[in-house]
Amino acid sequence: MGRGDLPPTPNSQLPATQMIFTAIVFLPLFGALIAGFFGRVIGDKASEYITTGLLLACAALSWVAFFDVALGHHTYKINLMRWIASGELDVSWALRIDTLTAVMLVVVTTVSSLVHVYSIGYMEEDPHRPRFFAYLSLFTFAMLMLVTADNLLQMFFGWEGVGLASYLLIGFWYTKPEANAAAIKAFVVNRVGDFGFALGIFGLFAELGSISLDKIFADAPTLVGQHWDVFGLHNLDVMTTLCLLLFMGAMGKSAQFLLHTWLPDAMEGPTPVSALIHAATMVTAGVFMVARLSPLFELAPDAKLVVMYVGTLTAFFAATVGLVQNDIKRVIAYSTCSQLGYMFAALGCGAYGAGIFHLFTHAFFKALLFLGAGSVIHAMHHEQDMRNMGNLRGKIPITFAMMTIGTLALTGVGIPGFFGFAGFHSKDAIIEAAYAAETPNQIVFWTLVFAAFMTSFYSWRLVFMTFFQEERGDHHAHEEAHESPYVMLVPLFVLATGAVLAGAVFAPYFIGHDYKEFWAASLFEGEHNHIMHAMHEIPHWVGFAPFIAMLSGLALAYVYYIAVPSLPAATASAFKPLYLFLLNKWYFDELYDVLFVKPAFALGRLFWKGGDGAIIDGTIDGTAGAVIAGSARAVKLQTGFVYHYAFAMLIGVAAILTFMIATGRTAP
Repeated sequence: MGRGDLPPTPNSQLPATQMIFTAIVFLPLFGALIAGFFGRVIGDKASEYITTGLLLACAALSWVAFFDVALGHHTYKINLMRWIASGELDVSWALRIDTLTAVMLVVVTTVSSLVHVYSIGYMEEDPHRPRFFAYLSLFTFAMLMLVTADNLLQMFFGWEGVGLASYLLIGFWYTKPEANAAAIKAFVVNRVGDFGFALGIFGLFAELGSISLDKIFADAPTLVGQHWDVFGLHNLDVMTTLCLLLFMGAMGKSAQFLLHTWLPDAMEGPTPVSALIHAATMVTAGVFMVARLSPLFELAPDAKLVVMYVGTLTAFFAATVGLVQNDIKRVIAYSTCSQLGYMFAALGCGAYGAGIFHLFTHAFFKALLFLGAGSVIHAMHHEQDMRNMGNLRGKIPITFAMMTIGTLALTGVGIPGFFGFAGFHSKDAIIEAAYAAETPNQIVFWTLVFAAFMTSFYSWRLVFMTFFQEERGDHHAHEEAHESPYVMLVPLFVLATGAVLAGAVFAPYFIGHDYKEFWAASLFEGEHNHIMHAMHEIPHWVGFAPFIAMLSGLALAYVYYIAVPSLPAATASAFKPLYLFLLNKWYFDELYDVLFVKPAFALGRLFWKGGDGAIIDGTIDGTAGAVIAGSARAVKLQTGFVYHYAFAMLIGVAAILTFMIATGRTAP
């Protein structure tokens, strides 16, 4: 595959082509401005229909672009305007359209348009619907800016725009303290990763004098073997350091281990937000960024190892926490975190096509699961605790069917050599790539297989607790449970189609024998990267390992939650320390509270009480206060009466004469 630069194409400046891609990017912004500024004037319904209609148009155009670019093997670069020119920095606002962009356009606009449609029903009773739809469209615009970026500044612009919009969406119900806290947490944690991303951009510009993707891809090999001596660190490899800084940004945005804590809390936002942010858009930005910068990461093998091991650890960690969560949305959120770990493990192995393939399929079945969970919550009058559900399959049969399809796709149900749901093709490909990578003792391979077992267990646990078992919780809520309106169900049907067919239909292009032609100039494989070829030469038992793990997880979940429903409580009691450890998410929130939050508050209190209160108010402000008080007294001498001033002058003359006589001085 090529180095990632776009070869010139004769038709790259065709007006029709430019109009299509420009419309895809800017129509959501247009909708956001209309709903945001004129929502109260045009009304709730008009705001919903305008923003949703524009997103549906974007989705249709994106699929047209996908067939033209990805399957038609075309690439385009569309210059919109010269953006910034300052010294050596000369940046144009341009759209980079290749196969990777086309895949992301399809993912982002398809899921976003379906979320818009779904939200018409889900947010029907909310009085602030125009603002909500404006935020959704703004988020989509920022994500589209990110994936079409032709330079790192433009990518960072979209990157930060996504962060801003996610803050607004997570905290949409701002009257809830939990929503405000979750929005702030997401914003702050992402700033940690974004700081590393910014440093990586600065470093590339300092070393290469450009942030244009084509330029840095072409000049990056000159940095191989170079070292920095900074902060007392000698022989710091330049390429490895820059890639790790860039990956730090991806860790924050894609909720990887250590920077993952914001993701579950983000469930405080409306359920359509969860589907949009955690299925196909914001959390996949980091995966897209690493894949886009594959020409850099291929030159930094140590950085790739870090990506692989962090992704593997994230997949394992999030799966363990998902085993015991009781909030239906949090289970799916930790599943998202785990699946993102799979994607990064693939990228770290060098199997970029497999990682993006899982991003593509994951968008369909994870959005399906989130929106299906929203349908359950809608039916149960906003109840989210699975312990208060049970036996709902007869009440909401369509939602049950859709959630089951999503679970089949997530757990990777399929028979090797025959048909399989979406996750069967993409997730199993990542596990095969991990085996082909030949890590010590195949630790990455076995960890991902075990994570697949846990994924199957907690996914079927969700289905059994929600739709099977006995009725629990508020009996009145169960009695009134009803199926969602079709405006909420139709998006589920579309996503379910993708969850069933996306893997089988697109596997030959993403990871099959046609993958080199398919990815062409989008992804780069170094001369020592033969992982995609090695994936097709692994032993047969490797292909069956995730299948066996999936069946084992399903069987164990059936035993625990259907056959012997007393087992979960007994197991939690027998292994209480481990259960509490997992239930409290490895105590990362408590640890960060001790290490960062409380010291930050203590430092702020010191500056407030000690600096501002004691020093400034007590001394500087005290001196200023004395001057003000003295002036207030002195001003009383200014009465405005002439005889008072004449009397004061006489007193002054008398005082001067008395002083002169007493000292024996005479006037000249």
